[in-house]
Amino acid sequence: MPSTEPRGPRQIVRALRWSWKGLRAAWSYEASFRLEVLICLVLLPAGLWLGRGAVEKALLAGSLLLVLAMELINSAVEAVVDKVSPEFHELAGRAKDMGSAAVFLLLANVALCWGLILWQRFA
Repeated sequence: MPSTEPRGPRQIVRALRWSWKGLRAAWSYEASFRLEVLICLVLLPAGLWLGRGAVEKALLAGSLLLVLAMELINSAVEAVVDKVSPEFHELAGRAKDMGSAAVFLLLANVALCWGLILWQRFA
C-alpha cells in the first residue's frame, strides 16, 4: 500500500529510527549477525588500508557490507517464516535454506574479492 504521508525530513528521521531498531534487533537475536559484525570491525579497516585506490577499497569494504545486508534479509525471512508457519513445512524450510545460501554466496564473494586483491598485492 503506498504511503500517503508527505516525504521530507520527518519521514527520513522515522526511517532512520526504524533502521536502527532493526539493527538492534539483529544484534540482540542473531548470533550470526553479531559474528559477522565483529569480523567486519576487524576486516573493514584492514580493507581500507590494504586497498590500492578507490575501487579496491570499495570491493574490500563493500563485499563485507553486502554480507551484513543479506544476513539482515535472511533473518527477516526466517522471522516471517517462523511467524507464519511455526511447524515444519517443506516450503518454509526451503525459504530458510535459500536465505542461508544467499549469505553463503556473498561470503564466497568476500573470499573471492579479498583473495584476488591480496594475491595481486602480495604475489
